[in-house]
Amino acid sequence: MAGEAEAGGINAHPMDQFVVKPLFEDALGPLTVTNSTLWMAIGVAIAVGLFVLPMRGAQLVPTRMQSVAELLYGFIRKMTTDVLGEEGLKFFPYIFTLFVFILISNIAGLIPASFTVTSHIAVTGVMALMVFFTVTLIGFMRHGAHFVSLFWVDSAPAALRPILFLIELISYFVRPLSHSVRLAGNMMAGHAVLKVFAAFVPAMGVAGLIPIAAMTGIFALELLVAVVQAYIFTILTCVYLNDALHMH
Repeated sequence: MAGEAEAGGINAHPMDQFVVKPLFEDALGPLTVTNSTLWMAIGVAIAVGLFVLPMRGAQLVPTRMQSVAELLYGFIRKMTTDVLGEEGLKFFPYIFTLFVFILISNIAGLIPASFTVTSHIAVTGVMALMVFFTVTLIGFMRHGAHFVSLFWVDSAPAALRPILFLIELISYFVRPLSHSVRLAGNMMAGHAVLKVFAAFVPAMGVAGLIPIAAMTGIFALELLVAVVQAYIFTILTCVYLNDALHMH
């Protein structure tokens, strides 16, 4: 019955685009080159092409590529100082690298036949854990054992403080999960919807113009989501770093 349904025209497998596959037949264990690692490498190459090469010959009157690099640089720098203050500029290279990698990976995933690396929790989870351990390490290095007071709500009634302490502690350790799932879930959901609408196009004949029009709108929305999710991941990183630097 399933074969007959597929032969009828609509054959949508929206989750197939997220399968990690080796590019070569001979697997090398953890060193195997997959479509995921390929597109991460492409993302790094695009970042170098956008931010490193144009700035090597920086001019007083900027070129178009130099203007784009300076615009994004200034945007993230201002966001960093707004949240962390001037003291937070020491973390700017790390924050800027996160934003650029996520932004390029999100947008590159919209290219037909590409692979969205940020749709995988293995990628976003590693980035979120890096932020979590960095924030925790900085917090204890800067404040010592007093960093634990971040979870103690002095303004609450005394009877509620232990309960709130436990709640705050749990929410702190849940941060990597929410930080990573938010990004991966948004990337996966939008791409899956695009794939479903694309499957209707050949099955509907001339009426396929309707799902094509819908895909155009969804694609524009996904482009916006790609930028917004990169911004959200980055600004949450700044907020978490602010907790470690300034606590209350």
